[in-house]
Amino acid sequence: MANPISTSDETKTPLLPLSEPNNVGRSESFRSVVFTRNNAFIVLGPLLCTMICLWVKFEGPVSSRNMLGVMAWMFAWWLTEAVPMPITSMTPLFLFPLFGIASADEVAQSYMDDVIALVLGSFILALAVEHYNIHRRLALNITLLFCGDPGNPPLLLLGICATTAFVSMWMHNVAAAMLMMPVATGILQRFPVGTGQSDVVSKFCRAVVLGVTYSAAIGGMSTLTGTGVNLILAGMWKSYFPEADPISFSKWFFFGFPLALSIFFPMWAIICLLYCRRGSGHALSAYLDKSHLRRELQMLGPLSFAEKMVIAVFSMLVVLWMTRSITDDVPGWGALFGGRAGDGTASVLMATLLFIIPSKKQKGEKLMDWNKCKKLPWNIVLLLGAGFAIADGVRTTGLADILAKALDFLEGAPYWAIAPAVCLVSSTITEFTSNNSTTTLVIPVLIQLARTMHVHPLLLVIPGSVGAQFSFLLPTGTPSNIVGFSTGHIGIKDMLKVGFPLKIVGIAALSILMPTLGAYVFGTNEAFVH
Repeated sequence: MANPISTSDETKTPLLPLSEPNNVGRSESFRSVVFTRNNAFIVLGPLLCTMICLWVKFEGPVSSRNMLGVMAWMFAWWLTEAVPMPITSMTPLFLFPLFGIASADEVAQSYMDDVIALVLGSFILALAVEHYNIHRRLALNITLLFCGDPGNPPLLLLGICATTAFVSMWMHNVAAAMLMMPVATGILQRFPVGTGQSDVVSKFCRAVVLGVTYSAAIGGMSTLTGTGVNLILAGMWKSYFPEADPISFSKWFFFGFPLALSIFFPMWAIICLLYCRRGSGHALSAYLDKSHLRRELQMLGPLSFAEKMVIAVFSMLVVLWMTRSITDDVPGWGALFGGRAGDGTASVLMATLLFIIPSKKQKGEKLMDWNKCKKLPWNIVLLLGAGFAIADGVRTTGLADILAKALDFLEGAPYWAIAPAVCLVSSTITEFTSNNSTTTLVIPVLIQLARTMHVHPLLLVIPGSVGAQFSFLLPTGTPSNIVGFSTGHIGIKDMLKVGFPLKIVGIAALSILMPTLGAYVFGTNEAFVH
């Protein structure tokens, strides 16, 4: 958000009408109120931290209390945006050492994790797709395939959402949102605002942006590579229980894909019910004429060599992600390197190829150069790094054990109620921090709780991890929400209207599938001794 006091009075005053001097006073008064409010929010973070460090008493080490205070500081700034989100995301680099939570080197390592490498490579590929206008070609093809004749907005919305969910299955959901949002807005650019049908157009624009935002999150639930949460789950499971059966790509897919489908179609129905009124097809059909769409597609011409290479590199990345680790019997190409290669390895490798392969447009020009990467969303990268730093701090300071005691009420819960209860807690926490940090926060807590309850850890860990992906209510819940919110088409009210019923649907779907399909796939109803 731009700071309203960044422009000096000398530059603003002459723009005001001389005949209305009161406007000057109102403008100065408004800037004064905003300035005071912003300063209050800035002070709020350190104030909460100080109060917790002075007055909150824990039975554990002092560092656990300090960790809670630092979290309150960061969350206060994140929620109020008193300080820009990327800057807040870097505060662990000085807060953790100053409060005795971790050393500077340990904190810095959290900002270059394999998941972050995966995101960086995916973003570079997404920028290449956007640079060569592949997203526009994809937008026109999707519109042609799904708009119907005459135009059918709900069917078109379904096509956009389904495409986004499919893309998100094979790349990080944030990168999928970054890739598909230009496709969606490219479709929306066909609809002029300010006509007699502006309300219908506005609602459909909001429907499309909400659909892409939530489809990216839902599609990512299907596969291990679809979101960092699933990768964290698989990695931490292997770390805590190295002798147990790993969570392989195929095993997760057999559970995650049906779960994603059971949430995807209700999401589409909710958005259609709220934003695609009857008669909207008639109002929008003039802008969805198939002959016009075909003409625009023909104007793009055939695929160039550069476009083919970008698509080939992207396809190869998907194949590498899918085949790095397949099953115990078919280990995948990752076994050739002793398990040292991760999904980030493949992502950065394929991104590097874009700087090597010639574009054949100009002599010596490559598919990508660093100038084309200036739009990399470093704010999201820093946000993910902060999430990992918080998770490490919560674990190493013992705060996770203290929080586990707050979940003791689950010990007396019946078998069928464990999944919804854990999912509800996790899905609430995730609205106020990143999905990754929520996952890394709750998994150690839930594993410890499962030991005291004498139940299979995955019965708690999977609902906790999946629930961390139900961040549907606030823009700050996940970076993919930020991608949709930053388009300007949707507001917080829109996210609340769709996100709240969607969260209920997600918890209900997980509550049904975890004790049934989950028990079959993961063996959660069997004895677990490790």
